[in-house]
Amino acid sequence: MKYAVLILRRAQKELANISRENFDQIRDATQELGDNPRPEGCIKLRGRDGWRIRVGNYRIVYEIDDDQMSVTVLNIGHRRDIYR
Repeated sequence: MKYAVLILRRAQKELANISRENFDQIRDATQELGDNPRPEGCIKLRGRDGWRIRVGNYRIVYEIDDDQMSVTVLNIGHRRDIYR
């Protein structure tokens, strides 16, 4: 079953500031969340709602709504900045 992938406006802005090489990898990983919202290596976050996946030095933080069959991307950023 395919999940709808929604990217919040703030995550879109963060994505726009990423270099082209990393942009392509992050875009592909984000699209793959529609097919498998819990890929190998994903981690449930502690201290806040959501999940995260690693794409090189970048992290994608997202929420999964199984009832609505949707994945909402909350934040995209470098690993040193994403959890602040």
